[in-house]
Amino acid sequence: KLLFGKKYTLKDNEAYCIPCYDQLFSNICEECKQTIGCDSKDLSYKDRHWHEGCFKCAKCNHSLVEKPFAAKDEVLLCTECYSNENSSKCFQCKKTIMPGSRKIEFKGNEWHETCFVCQSCQQPIGTDPLITRDNKNYCVPCFEKQFALRCNSCEKVITTGGMTYHDQPWHKDCFLCTGCKKKLFGESFVSRDDNPYCQDCFADLYAQRCEACNKPITALGSPQYISFQDRQWHSDCFKCGKCNISLVGQGFLTHQDTI
Repeated sequence: KLLFGKKYTLKDNEAYCIPCYDQLFSNICEECKQTIGCDSKDLSYKDRHWHEGCFKCAKCNHSLVEKPFAAKDEVLLCTECYSNENSSKCFQCKKTIMPGSRKIEFKGNEWHETCFVCQSCQQPIGTDPLITRDNKNYCVPCFEKQFALRCNSCEKVITTGGMTYHDQPWHKDCFLCTGCKKKLFGESFVSRDDNPYCQDCFADLYAQRCEACNKPITALGSPQYISFQDRQWHSDCFKCGKCNISLVGQGFLTHQDTI
C-alpha cells in the first residue's frame, strides 16, 4: 500500500505502515495482553515486555518506571512490598528489617541493630558479650550490677570458681583460714564463731590438749576422747601411769595427777 501522506516506520531500512509493523514486530504487554505499538514506550525485563502505564508493582499498584524493583515468582514488586513479603521482622519493634540494613541475629530471632539493646541501660549491645536471664538480654556490666553474686571476702563478682559457706558466696581462692590464711577449698576445716579455720590453726587456738601427750584432741585423730575432772585424754592415751594398760572402759583410781 502507498505510504504517501500516512504514518510509517523504518526497520532495517524498510518502510512499514503502522498496522503492519505492529503485527510483525511489536511485543505483547505482560499486564494487559495488548500489543505495544511502535508509538508506545516498550519496557522490558528478562525478555518480558510492558506498556509504560502497565509497568506497576503487583501488590501496591504503584508505577515501577525508573524505580528499583524486585521479582518473585515472575511477579514484579517494589522494594518496599518485596521487603514486607520476604524480609524478616525485628523481634523488638516488629517492623521489617530492610535489605542491606544492619541486623543482629540471636537465638533464632533477628533485630534491627538499634533495637537489640540491654534490658537495663537500653544501650545497643551490638556484638559485645551479653547474658540472658528470664528471656531478657543484658550487657555484662548491667547483669553483674543487678544479678551476679559477689564474693563475701573481696566483694568482686564471682564469674568462675565459686563456692558457698554459711549461705554466703566466695571465690574459691578467697576462702582462707582465719588464722594462717591458707586456702581451704577442697581441704578439711573447722568453723568457730562463723569463721573457718584449718585443722592446725583450730587445734593451736581452741582444741583441748591431751593430758598424756599434750597434743590437740581433734577429729583428725580418733574422734573419741576421755574427759575426767576437766582433763581430757585421747582414747589411746588414757592408760595406767604405772603399767601402761588401757583404762578405757575400766575402773581406775587417781593419785595426785596420775591415773
